[in-house]
Amino acid sequence: MSVISLRLKDREIKRINELSKMGHKDKSAVARELIDYGWEFLMLKLYREGKMSLSALSEKLELSVSETIDLLSEFGVESRYRKSQLEYERYAVLAVSSIYGIDILKDNVVECRKRLFGIFDQKYTSLFKKRAKEECRNAVKYILKRNIIWGDALTLKTVGDNQQPIVFPEWSPARGSFFKRRDFAFHELLPEKKERAMPLFSKIDKPLYSDLGGEVFIPNGSLYLRIKSTYAADIKNHSVLAPSGGKSY
Repeated sequence: MSVISLRLKDREIKRINELSKMGHKDKSAVARELIDYGWEFLMLKLYREGKMSLSALSEKLELSVSETIDLLSEFGVESRYRKSQLEYERYAVLAVSSIYGIDILKDNVVECRKRLFGIFDQKYTSLFKKRAKEECRNAVKYILKRNIIWGDALTLKTVGDNQQPIVFPEWSPARGSFFKRRDFAFHELLPEKKERAMPLFSKIDKPLYSDLGGEVFIPNGSLYLRIKSTYAADIKNHSVLAPSGGKSY
């Protein structure tokens, strides 16, 4: 922690003293909180004025996109969503894509997907009413179907007649209305049973390990999905861009 000297006006010192007494905190802690609140307010103001994108705002506030959307809603900053429906759809889908879950009971999985979609759809419909698009709703349903898994977290496999290793997709925005998808096997995301002390950079003929001792997983290729396309249970009929080594669906 660095130390700097500042010259404060009498009214600023008075405010710090008042907040210190109200919150039973020392003056240094109050001053740091005021700086954080001031930074947050300034970033929200820049976003509301159209001088900053949502992704840049979340980066400045050191929050996830979904947390930033919640913060904007808390402060009533929704005007930009009304002006740019595509931007709202893009970041709302991104927020939904960050939610994952596993449950061994099928009824719980169905109910979870239903409730999460209901939360999204209620807000989406209230903002855009007749302009709300079924394509966007279907994209959210598709992502929830892939992210909320009917499976066993102990065996790391799906439940049912055809049991398979649990696979989670990672979604990230690409250009325009496209989203990039990368699939990860759940067992690859879990830490090793035994922590092994290995250097950050292993030799070329040995597996790679992170600085925490876990084996590094390197995925093979990516999938690109467009939220404007109409999703169904099977998306094989829709155009998907895939880089070299990726898969087309």
